Amino acid sequence: MDQSSPFDPIQFPLFSYPTSYGEHKHAIPTLRSSCDSPVYFSDYWEVLKEIQEMCRNSTTLGARSLRYMQGNSKNFGGNFSIEKRLSYFDHREDDGIEVPCGFFERFPISNSDQISMEKCDGLVVISAILNDHDKIRQPKGLGSKTLDYVCFFLFIDDITLRGLDYHNMISRKSKEQKIGAWRIIKVSTSYLYKNAAMNGEIPKYLIHRLFPNSKYSIWIDAKLQLVVDPLLLIHSLVIKENVDMAVSKHPYYVHTMEEAMATARWKKWWDVDGLKTQMETYCENGLQPWGPKKSYPSDVPDTALILRKHSAATNLFSCLMFNELEAFNPRDQLGFAFVRDKMNPKLNLNMFEVEVFEQVAIEYRHNLKQGGVNVGPKIRRASSDFVVNGSCSKCDRYLVKMWGESHE
Repeated sequence: MDQSSPFDPIQFPLFSYPTSYGEHKHAIPTLRSSCDSPVYFSDYWEVLKEIQEMCRNSTTLGARSLRYMQGNSKNFGGNFSIEKRLSYFDHREDDGIEVPCGFFERFPISNSDQISMEKCDGLVVISAILNDHDKIRQPKGLGSKTLDYVCFFLFIDDITLRGLDYHNMISRKSKEQKIGAWRIIKVSTSYLYKNAAMNGEIPKYLIHRLFPNSKYSIWIDAKLQLVVDPLLLIHSLVIKENVDMAVSKHPYYVHTMEEAMATARWKKWWDVDGLKTQMETYCENGLQPWGPKKSYPSDVPDTALILRKHSAATNLFSCLMFNELEAFNPRDQLGFAFVRDKMNPKLNLNMFEVEVFEQVAIEYRHNLKQGGVNVGPKIRRASSDFVVNGSCSKCDRYLVKMWGESHE
């Protein structure tokens, strides 16, 4: 990382943690000691002024760049069939079509929290901790005016709230909660999905609907600590690159099927039969392995950090992605390339190098608890080798192409 000039960073701690909390425990060391693909930051004050002017004068950014389907359902996302979901991939601004994008049930937060979220009309930084799975960590390297112009929101459930109350960090009785930079939003997840990970996908992919007036956003998984000012990040990785969205490439995989096989092999998702069905559905509907002819350097992102301009294309991508997550599972890397490659208008995407990701955020291990976290009902697992012996036959052509073989 390189920066052109000093920017008067905040020197004082944003929050004084109790010693019992352990917010600095279990940082994961980076694999690379140097950065061969540096990102250069512009002057902080010039960036601040530019983003303020862009947000103030924008007429095309924000949630209202799309029309969203309304209605009531037993599922927050509507639970649409593959045929119905595919019908929304080709979207034209003037066709007046309403896109399904969650909120078929009320998102259970307080009215005061919702009003606060709607007031955020520039850049918003969002994270979520469910089942007390992570620690709250303060962003570092903030410029002196960043907290005045950037919103920081952290979504938590009641289990996480009880943990914070136990450490005397917040009171459960208070209507409005704040820990350092983070405004805390309590979500009554008992009204949403049984799967905690799926509930985390709501703020991750429906940011533009939760913050309808925001023009830019940064999603950061709670296992990460941001160490670069978010204004500099969004400016360098999105605005200067003239893209809709920026996300890191995966450190190991470039093909969706590689990620699917790893998900099964390492038991990141219990329902391996469901993973096979998902991959066969995508193969049957046009998913291709990555190749140099594609417009993007990889089919597999690391979605722990997502930077967005709230354009029509980004908002459409986020809606379509959420529909796939609800249809199958919350492993968002599996549907990423399918949605990205099939949607229209095309997403202008910056997939930056892993070494950049490692320099702008510190990764920590999740909280470890006896018995593990609630990931939803466990399903009987099939063999993790679900692509062998014809068990994923609808993906045969994909696999042949991925492995560089030919039947000709």
